[in-house]
Amino acid sequence: MILALDTGNTNIVLGCIDDNNDIVFEARVATDHGKTEYQYAAEFKSMLEIASIDTKSITGAIMSSVVPPLVIILKKAVSFITGVEPLVVGPGVKTGLNIMIDNPAQLGSDQVVDAIAALSEYEPPLIIFDMGTATTVSVIDKNKNYLGGMIIPGVKISQDSLTSRTSQLPKISIEAPKRIIGKNTIDCMKSGAIYGSAAMVDGVIERVEQELGEKATVIATGGLSGSIIPFCRRNIVIDDHLLVKGLKIIYDKNA
Repeated sequence: MILALDTGNTNIVLGCIDDNNDIVFEARVATDHGKTEYQYAAEFKSMLEIASIDTKSITGAIMSSVVPPLVIILKKAVSFITGVEPLVVGPGVKTGLNIMIDNPAQLGSDQVVDAIAALSEYEPPLIIFDMGTATTVSVIDKNKNYLGGMIIPGVKISQDSLTSRTSQLPKISIEAPKRIIGKNTIDCMKSGAIYGSAAMVDGVIERVEQELGEKATVIATGGLSGSIIPFCRRNIVIDDHLLVKGLKIIYDKNA
């Protein structure tokens, strides 16, 4: 069994994939810069025990991260509980992805992993939305070349900025109101967060397809995709396991 971790600015996705490439466990834990390797190890071990997964069954590990200060800490945490040193997605790791941006080293490891997983399951050209702290958009052409994309402030970042810079607007939960046209402050904010974000996704797809010159398969992943994508008008596949599947593929390429 392989242990896979993806460290984002808000959450760490922890997953286990068995020898049949089935995801037998996936969960999220809050990203915390203040925790030590021992605290993360204890948290990961407890989560695996709750899922009845024996750490002795883990024979390999891989991780990606967009939070450089936590890489060494998390590597140690994984080693403590499994006895194996995780492979870290980055320079020198074989991915097979043809990256066409100006400086390939600048591409986030999570976007690389998303792209690898999407190419293994879906027909290109592809547009991938990863909706977390930031909403990243990755575009892959019909020849499987990674062309580039967008980085957009995430829904929660936008809401936090809105409430911190206004005197009378409260914090809200990210859920849809009963109607688009809000009748009170809370519903107006919810409508803006949900329907505004959904309209943004639809608009981005339209413009990217126009630049590509053809229709694309659209995939969404990330913690907030389930809150936003159902309100989009375009046909979008929600794949919550995209990162874990991509990490397993990269692990196999480098095993």
